[in-house]
Amino acid sequence: MSKNIIVSNRLPVQAESKDGEWFFTPTSGGLATGLKSFHSEGKSLWVGWPGISSDSLDKKSKRQINENLLDKQFCPVFLNEKELDDFYFGFSNKCLWPLFHYFIEIHKFDLIQWQSYIEVNQKFADEVLKVVKDGDKVWIHDYQLLLCPQMVKDINPNVTIGFFLHIPFPSFEIFRIFAKREELLKGMLGADLIGFHTYDYERHFLSSVKRILNLEVNFNIILHQGREIVVNTFPMGIDFKKFEEAARKNLRISPNSSALKRQINTHKLANEGKLILSIDRLDYTKGILNRLLAFERFLDTNPEYHDKIRLVMLAVPSRSKVPQYKILKRQTDEVVGRINGKFASVNWTPVWYYYRSMPFENLIDLYVSSDVAMITPLRDGMNLVAKEYLATRINNDGVLILSELAGASKELSQAISVNPFDIEQLSQAIKTAVEMPLKDQKERNIILRNRIKRYDINKWSSNFIDTLSETSKKEFTSKVKLVTPVIAKKIVKSYQESKKRLLLLDYDGTLIGFHENPEKVVPPKPLLDLLENLSSHENTDVVIMSGRTYTFLDKYFTGLNLTLVAEHGLYLKQKDGDWHKKKGLSNKWIEHLLPVLNTFTDNTPGTFIEHKTNSLSWHYRKADPELGTQRAVELKTVLKSLLPNDLTLMDGNKVLELIPSNINKGTSALDLINKKKYDFCLAAGDDITDESMFSSLPPRSYKIKVGKKKTSAKHYTRNIDQLLELLKLMNNSEIKKEISIK
Repeated sequence: MSKNIIVSNRLPVQAESKDGEWFFTPTSGGLATGLKSFHSEGKSLWVGWPGISSDSLDKKSKRQINENLLDKQFCPVFLNEKELDDFYFGFSNKCLWPLFHYFIEIHKFDLIQWQSYIEVNQKFADEVLKVVKDGDKVWIHDYQLLLCPQMVKDINPNVTIGFFLHIPFPSFEIFRIFAKREELLKGMLGADLIGFHTYDYERHFLSSVKRILNLEVNFNIILHQGREIVVNTFPMGIDFKKFEEAARKNLRISPNSSALKRQINTHKLANEGKLILSIDRLDYTKGILNRLLAFERFLDTNPEYHDKIRLVMLAVPSRSKVPQYKILKRQTDEVVGRINGKFASVNWTPVWYYYRSMPFENLIDLYVSSDVAMITPLRDGMNLVAKEYLATRINNDGVLILSELAGASKELSQAISVNPFDIEQLSQAIKTAVEMPLKDQKERNIILRNRIKRYDINKWSSNFIDTLSETSKKEFTSKVKLVTPVIAKKIVKSYQESKKRLLLLDYDGTLIGFHENPEKVVPPKPLLDLLENLSSHENTDVVIMSGRTYTFLDKYFTGLNLTLVAEHGLYLKQKDGDWHKKKGLSNKWIEHLLPVLNTFTDNTPGTFIEHKTNSLSWHYRKADPELGTQRAVELKTVLKSLLPNDLTLMDGNKVLELIPSNINKGTSALDLINKKKYDFCLAAGDDITDESMFSSLPPRSYKIKVGKKKTSAKHYTRNIDQLLELLKLMNNSEIKKEISIK
């Protein structure tokens, strides 16, 4: 039976030792809490760090931890102190965390820490590869493991991988600052499904993929290495029932059941006062200082609320080794001290400040007892605290003040939405919240609670896994089949048994990758050797079918025993023959349409025109991807209204080509096929200019598209390397055949 493999930086348990025995306590945090129920309900294995440095462990301890964790379906990844310092506290939290949360001035790139980030990601990938089996799904989480998906995919390309980012993905203008931006994006693109909390993050990611990697993006699908990678939005939920039931139990028990509850009720009974709740990790992204300044402003401008309102601030210690967190702790202590010193009376302290974590029961005490929850991060991926507070409002009372820069704000539109940088607005929101009539509170909370009850943690996780399964099935059931080892073996066998063979091979994007200056790129010697070897096989014709100029093909391929077709069929050169030009249109059409192309080129930076003998190509690969695509649509509309009947507009890979209608690879392929009776024919190409070639071939031919795209071909390879591997197999099989004959 297949299983789900969850991969995260930390396991949801902390390893601890007592009297030589190892035990494990649950950890807090959105990811640990959110996926714990998903892990316990299904057949899954969770891979992650167990929360203790491997420097303090001997072989016996590691073995015990391994065995005990495996019983709980956990698989540990051991990290030493240096790895923790460089990978986690260093690169992840000094570089990625601030950058992704728009704190550019704090983010710090360190090459040594980057190298550690690569090595630790590989460590996680290796652990996954040890336990993954056919049919398993791998679900990798968060910013600490951005490289891990591609590392797993490189070794096991058939495994289905999902990746979810729990923090914001920044806009392109922010993300482009990062020194290793291409590597991070390519790492994420090892996944088959990439999920974000909000559409904004999804949009930012797709923008970076288009602009930095220059990949083709169709709506929310990225075409990369012959794969379709789906990107979608999955707003994370909470275990609604758990918090609602805990709140019901809390209301049933005595108001003096805990010291915290006694303290809260004493305040409320004595002053008929209201409590404002603030719960966060102590993190500079959470807006804690701005919240305190807004509360101070509220007390300054609303003296009638003195003695009647209190801010309960719970700040959970976090990443205390990172300098920015130490600074924030000092600043928070100072501002709390100033507010209490400024406003406190004998019977009233405006801010109750707790710098510690609290057990679950005490958190419920705070949620249930608070009249207002003030959740105002400066930037937050989701923020589950806002949802937890709402889940405990079983009487539908209470008011949520929520930052518009938290991911949760996209779902919780009935909350009081605020700009967390606007202190005056925050202060006014407090006044609005404490004075809101009960009727209005209930109207808002009924809608909010129904939303988070319906889309809870189980719905979130099952939605993601179901989408991942659909993504996997789509490739399996596709009419265009991947050239698997089984299919490759069949093609090679057919090649061996045939009497006369024809190989029709496109050049750019098929035998060699795209380059910014393709005319200057020399075909690599291993490729030339492979083509020459194939063409030397008995009764085998190898044809390069290219859109390149005949001068380019002549320069690099003359001397090899190949047939060359240039400019999509305008020029033909048989083995050891001369170039022959096919009759086409006169060139007069160029002088009429060239000014149109020039206008679009002038108005679209990064585009250029390629002049060929009897055709024009407008390239927009170097242009801004969105502007280039938009202008290409406009240019196609203009050109179609001007084209004569005997001129064709071809929409290629980031290029529009104008060529005579009787000039295409299909007619050239037919001319070649009709000259001999081939019993084996293989054609390979990568874009729309090769479709006419596929369509013209006999049904029994092998038609292979490089990259998974819409095509009339029967098969596809994920990339150029896979096609070259197939050609090498064909070459080697014939060599072995010749050896065996001898």
